Amino acid sequence: MFKSIYNWIDERLDITPLWRDVADHEVPEHVNPAHHFSAFVYCFGGLTFFITVIQILSGMFLTMYYVPDIIHAYASVDYLQHQIPFGKIVRGMHHFGASLVIVMMFLHTLRVFFTGSYKAPREMNWVVGMLIFFIMLGLGFTGYLLPWDNKAYYATKVGVEIAASVPYIGDYIASFLYGGDIVGAQTLTRFFAIHVFFLPGALIAMLAAHFIMIRRQGISGPL
Repeated sequence: MFKSIYNWIDERLDITPLWRDVADHEVPEHVNPAHHFSAFVYCFGGLTFFITVIQILSGMFLTMYYVPDIIHAYASVDYLQHQIPFGKIVRGMHHFGASLVIVMMFLHTLRVFFTGSYKAPREMNWVVGMLIFFIMLGLGFTGYLLPWDNKAYYATKVGVEIAASVPYIGDYIASFLYGGDIVGAQTLTRFFAIHVFFLPGALIAMLAAHFIMIRRQGISGPL
């Protein structure tokens, strides 16, 4: 049955060459931990992507129950965590995964830097990777407010005040993040929109560019 479905799709989209191109791509020996233990550091990028996928999937589950307004936000998170089956597990995965993905991205960035993988012809991929890093930081910052508890409120207030200290444009950044004069309903709605729509869209675009360049340029060699 599955073979018939695959053949039907393949006749119309010709996906077999694409699938074979991915499946037949061999992993270089210097990045295979089975051959070299030091090659484990080359797995940081793949592990970061794996955690990112978990973040996306768990976040999609959370949005089915989360209510982005100051009256119901905390109650919806509490309901998700204590009333929905496996809700506590999924929220825990998303909560701790947010910190873990930053740690893994930092380790991946260090590996790229110390092995010189940012040099020609991979300069553009380095720039794209750093943009992904900043997007991840933005996702962590905007997602922190969403539970709408005291810790999230005051942490966001401190974060916005730090952004407001940027010379010349700090006040504009703070006004944009607040959506007004204080951390309130407009701030929560704005952070939710940025966290769920704008930053994930930018992340997917940057990841696509990152993987395309890796596929064309290959994985960098050992130091």
